[in-house]
Amino acid sequence: MFRILFYHPEIPPNTGAAIRLAANSGSELHLVEPLGFNFEDKQLKRAGLDYHDLARVTVHADLDAAWAALLPANVYAFTASATRLHTDVAYAPGDVLMFGPESVGLPEDVLGASQVTAQVRLPMMPTNRSLNLSNAAAIGVYEAWRQNGYQGGA
Repeated sequence: MFRILFYHPEIPPNTGAAIRLAANSGSELHLVEPLGFNFEDKQLKRAGLDYHDLARVTVHADLDAAWAALLPANVYAFTASATRLHTDVAYAPGDVLMFGPESVGLPEDVLGASQVTAQVRLPMMPTNRSLNLSNAAAIGVYEAWRQNGYQGGA
């Protein structure tokens, strides 16, 4: 239904949780290398539980390879610096929800790429800087799915 794009993910349990998210929401998970882990990592496997075989996960060598596989589509880059809220977007099936590495978020050149449709943010307390990557992805995916009537879900 939706495509989750993690650009250079660093922490294995976050990607493991995103694998579960993808499996349970009917989404695809796309990862852009380099990754901060390998798929044999115990923390990744533990966080993903038995959902690894139920999720559609694709690893791309670089962002250009990801664009080639995902476009044309709307790409929403999630960043704490955006002014537009994630709820102010009308999501459609096939849209890409893009998230950056845990330590630094999406770099400016990626945020400003012509392939990015819009930058969006999740609301949070003004003195805080970020949410956990897998939690942020879940919030974004479930809002997009909600807007589309939880199509395909039970």
